[in-house]
Amino acid sequence: MLRLLKPSKRVGLPPGTLVPSREVAAEEITITVIDYDEGHVQEKQVQTVEECFPFRDQPTVTWINVNGIHDVDIMEKLGGHFGLHSLVLEDIMHIGQRPKVEEFENYLFIIIRMLRFDEENDQVIAEQVSLVLGEGFVISFQEREGDVFEPVRQRIREAKGRIRSKGSDHLAYALMDTIVDNYFIILEKLGQRIEEIEETLVGDPTPESLQVIHGLRTEMVFLRQSVWPLREVISSLERGESTLVHQTTQVFLRDLYDHTIQVIETTESFREMIAAMRDTYLSSISNRMNEVMKVLTIIATIFIPLTFIAGIYGMNFSYMPELHWRWGYFLALSAMAVVAAVMRFYFRRKKWL
Repeated sequence: MLRLLKPSKRVGLPPGTLVPSREVAAEEITITVIDYDEGHVQEKQVQTVEECFPFRDQPTVTWINVNGIHDVDIMEKLGGHFGLHSLVLEDIMHIGQRPKVEEFENYLFIIIRMLRFDEENDQVIAEQVSLVLGEGFVISFQEREGDVFEPVRQRIREAKGRIRSKGSDHLAYALMDTIVDNYFIILEKLGQRIEEIEETLVGDPTPESLQVIHGLRTEMVFLRQSVWPLREVISSLERGESTLVHQTTQVFLRDLYDHTIQVIETTESFREMIAAMRDTYLSSISNRMNEVMKVLTIIATIFIPLTFIAGIYGMNFSYMPELHWRWGYFLALSAMAVVAAVMRFYFRRKKWL
């Protein structure tokens, strides 16, 4: 779903002023905390933002997930305790940001787009996810309830893989990796729709087919806008010199970078296929129109001499010798039939029919 830029309430305000975006629904904010290490895991939904503060000083890894970014008071309290810059909080609350990574003294700030496929409405839903990676903690900010992070939560709960033995940088990687993996699901869904519309174009193209093609083109443009900057984000994290990203995690980031390149290449292939489908549709419509015009032209061409004959014998002159012939009418009809047959034979020989 493509978001168009709208006039913002931030116009004229000083940088760092927190104003909730108009696009974000004023739903109740929920905050969940998952605190873990190799030996234990604690998961709970907190009622107040202050309940998150004690986890910062723990030797464990803490994942704080915030669903809803419209409450200025909560954002200021959370940002104040974890030392987040006011411009970072502004970017978190202002959805529609370009994917990026910014390095600060004690944390990394990452913006990424999470895409999900809405089966009910058959469309791609986009959501901005902001990640704050600090020493021993990750804070994720989402626009609303619902995400693609459940596999990460399950791995933490069940101690699957290496996530429980790694630090907060590996947790941030796991969240980004899950988002990128979900891009492949989106591409698979879009690929199925492309195949369906291709079959329709070959069989019986309709005006509805063109509408579907335009819808696919819009979704591919939005997907491209989400993925291309992500390549730069992953590359910056992999090659950066931040002490928050350890050498062991950089290996996984290189693999994530490769996945991102695969998504980009597939996206570009789909864009070319959609452009080709549009050309195919226009060619099919043009060919169909040409066939219709060819038939109508042939019919009109055949009737031109027949009309000429009928026009000659339709003149009401008193001294026309054929008017008094007994077989004149049948002769005129026979002449018309012969002319039509000869022209039809000539058209077939020229392969115009």
